[in-house]
Amino acid sequence: MRRPMSTAKTTTHPAASLDETKCLTSQQRLDDTSVGQLEADICTFIHLHNQNPKPFKWTKSADQILASVKRFCHKTQQTLCGEH
Repeated sequence: MRRPMSTAKTTTHPAASLDETKCLTSQQRLDDTSVGQLEADICTFIHLHNQNPKPFKWTKSADQILASVKRFCHKTQQTLCGEH
């Protein structure tokens, strides 16, 4: 994912009035009709989220995550190769 443009004017976007605890609704997400508008919405979300950041909490160990990835790869290989 590329970094949002720093020149996007997020202060004029309607979502700029949201407080940091609210996210864009699905209807607001569907209103993005251009790349520029989408970039502005992303910048607004990042700005609002960063006002009250919370650290990510891992719920699984690295070994559990890698085991899950291994199972996924095995199932994908079976599907693509026609194995059962």
